[in-house]
Amino acid sequence: MPNKTIYVSDDDLKLFQRAQELVGGNLSGAIVTALRRFIELEEDRVEGYDEVVLKVGKDGVRQIRFSGALLTEWHQVGDKRVEDIRVYRTRKGAYAVHSHFSYWSEFPADTNILKDWKQWRRFLGVGEQDWGDYLFEVVDTVGELEGKIPDRLFARVVDITEHRVIEVLDI
Repeated sequence: MPNKTIYVSDDDLKLFQRAQELVGGNLSGAIVTALRRFIELEEDRVEGYDEVVLKVGKDGVRQIRFSGALLTEWHQVGDKRVEDIRVYRTRKGAYAVHSHFSYWSEFPADTNILKDWKQWRRFLGVGEQDWGDYLFEVVDTVGELEGKIPDRLFARVVDITEHRVIEVLDI
């Protein structure tokens, strides 16, 4: 196997030593793992995908991570709840739906909108809420989204997937 020499500055030496400790002494293994991750993230970025980290579960206490491109989003404030829905195209070509439903009946009781003016945004449903149900589902095709998301949002997703988001005109 060919040898490669890597010169490390004195400032970065502690970083390499810590990596070697974490992998049990095999520094080349740590470097290869880091390079694979770096290449994967950069190739995703070049192709228009980002690392997406989303809250899931009751009140969003857990998180998930994947590579995806945001296609469209939906924000609706209603009498019973606030809905936030985002649809992503995943790196592998599937479609991911992240839904967040905040029911007014579950509005945190510890919120005092009369004393804290910043809570008015929360009360009025402005921005993403920090309570409620965070759901995540992945489907293989756009057609499988029908009935799972609002009709108007589904129409947007269909339009986005059938047409370029930005059409460059030579005029």
